[in-house]
Formats: sequence, structure tokens, C-alpha cells
Amino acid sequence: MKQLTNEEINYKGNGRSGKRTKRCLTIKGQNNWNMEFSPFNTIVKRCLQGMEMEEKGNCEEASKLFQQGWNEATNDYEKFLAAHYVARHQKTVSDKLRWLETSLEYALKINDDVAKSALPALYKNIGKCYEDLGNTAKSKENAELAILCKENPSHKSTFYHGTKADLGVGDLLTAGGNSNYKPELKMNHIYFTALVNGAGLAAELAKGNGTPRVYVVEPTGSFENDPNVTDKKFPGNPTRSYRSKHPLKIVGELADWVRQTPEEIQKFREKLANNKGKIIN
Repeated sequence: MKQLTNEEINYKGNGRSGKRTKRCLTIKGQNNWNMEFSPFNTIVKRCLQGMEMEEKGNCEEASKLFQQGWNEATNDYEKFLAAHYVARHQKTVSDKLRWLETSLEYALKINDDVAKSALPALYKNIGKCYEDLGNTAKSKENAELAILCKENPSHKSTFYHGTKADLGVGDLLTAGGNSNYKPELKMNHIYFTALVNGAGLAAELAKGNGTPRVYVVEPTGSFENDPNVTDKKFPGNPTRSYRSKHPLKIVGELADWVRQTPEEIQKFREKLANNKGKIIN
């Protein structure tokens, strides 16, 4: 796990009633927050629109939306994502392979944990293309790379948990609470993320009337990629979402993150309310 150093953070101690003191963190070097995966990103929205068209059986419109996403992409992350979806609607295996390798090219340029989490799926799909083209050697090479990347995931990061609960440093977050999205379901895991703004969104969507809070947390035991979002709509684990049966220890509270408008939050609530998908618990 990445260590928080004095060069990276400023600690702001603020008094708290009782014996506990809350630490608020302002993390430096986070000007690239706009590179995080976000459902509010224009290209991500375009890909989501394309997937909605696929679900409705309108593949032609879906293809246009994915291509539009590629045309509008402005950075390596957006190009990696858009190329992955453009590949799905190619007429020939050769064209599909070309777009998948384009997606891989940008993923390797990014070289962060978000892109790395997508590598197993990318290599697997590229290997399948080579298999269909009769290139056994390249098919085997990419299949082996897919296995290698899957067996060696990267989880080096600072982790966050968003909630409306007012907690302090040293408190433990544990599994067993009711789901924010299906209140009748008691959760067997505690969930967290390596994306600051993802935790902020979770805090905004959390149940209760308290102030949305983002805590910096440390897992106290083993954890895994959240299977509810990994290799589902998007390749890999772009939301950097994880879960554990072991408690999370609060080591600080984040002072700031990118906040969405009340209108955007309401739209997201409505989308979650209409989601009929089953939670993998």
C-alpha cells in the first residue's frame, strides 16, 4: 500500500469532543483527478449510451456512439476506453483485432492500476482474434499474458470509503450493514475504492441525512476486486472498487474532492433505483 508522506499531504488537526481527534487530509499532486474513471466523464457517458443501445438491440446506433466517443476522446485513457468498444462492432476479425490492439496501446501508455486491471480482458480478446485468424503462436502468447496479468494484480494505492457517518481516526468500518442500493440486503463485505471522487460519489449517495464524508482507510486483512463491477460493463476494474470481509481502519478524513451538482446526484439515484441487476454478495 502506498504510504502517505509529509510531502504528499497536509494534516489539519481540528478539535473533536471526547478523546478522539479527527485528521483532515488535503492531498497534493492530485491535479489529475479528471483522469479518474467517472460516470460523469463525456466519453464514459458516450460508452454507456452505446451499451444502452446494444441492450435495446440497436447495434447500428451503438456503433455510431462508440465511434463518436473515439472521435471526441482527448487523452490516452479516453482513447483506450473508446477503442475497446469500437472493436465490438467491427465487421471483420482483422478490424476487431486492430481496434483491440489500439486499445491495448493506449492502456500500456497510461500504465496505472485502472488500465492494468483491463489488461487480462484485452489480452484474452486479442488472443481470441489471433486464434480465429489461425495464428496459433500469437494466440498462445496473448493468452499467457492474460493469465500473467490476472495472477499479478496491482493494488498499491491509498484507499477511501465514502459515507455519511461521523467517525474518527482509529475507528473501524465493518461488514454487516444494509446495502445502500437494496436496503433489505445485509452486506457480507465492506466496500472501498482507490478513487477519491468515486468515494465522494458513494458518500453523496449513502443513506442518511448527515454530511457526506470521505475517509482515508487501510484494509486490516485480505481484499479482492469488487465482482459487481469488475469486467462487467467496462473492462477490468476502472472504478478501482474493492471489498473485504475484514474491517477497514480509518486513518484520516479527506478535506476535498470533486463534487457533483444536486441534479447529477439525483439522476444517478434514479438510475440506481431502476437497476434490476443482482448484487453479488
